[in-house]
Amino acid sequence: MDVKLFVDGEEISLNKFVAKFLGNTIAGAVGALRGVREDWKEIKIEIKR
Repeated sequence: MDVKLFVDGEEISLNKFVAKFLGNTIAGAVGALRGVREDWKEIKIEIKR
């Protein structure tokens, strides 16, 4: 799983543990939603404030 984090357009470096933790947490939460196929290829999340 390839996980990248960008804040205000700047990529934030993630170590392997954090990348795996974020990736699995987000994939698990999204995968539990109705209407999401099990064979999804990419998840993008955009948060603005």
